[in-house]
Amino acid sequence: MTMQPYRRSKLGALPLLLLGVTALAGDGVNLNITNDGIVDIFVTVYDMSTNAAVVEHQRINGFATIPVSVNADATGRANISWTAITVDSRDRRCGHAEQTGLQNDASVNVHADSDCAGQ
Repeated sequence: MTMQPYRRSKLGALPLLLLGVTALAGDGVNLNITNDGIVDIFVTVYDMSTNAAVVEHQRINGFATIPVSVNADATGRANISWTAITVDSRDRRCGHAEQTGLQNDASVNVHADSDCAGQ
């Protein structure tokens, strides 16, 4: 008699387990944003899945790293774009890029080493 309730609870948990597995695709993806130069920069990182900034005008010292978390797309990967500008307004440099298909704990190098004209 004690076996029947045990079986029911195991079978009842199966849908919950399946729901937990499908929720993984919607979880966040943790990334490391690294200033790959010696000059301090201000960085803005956009989550392309939500079109929202996850980091705005964050100062990152030379060769320093900051962690960010963004939403995963349907494949469980992250898609971001970033912009950077040097802290020193006397020698203004800029940078920007998009990166897609990033896995959890991926490192993204950011830099501001281009002319800012037109930006």
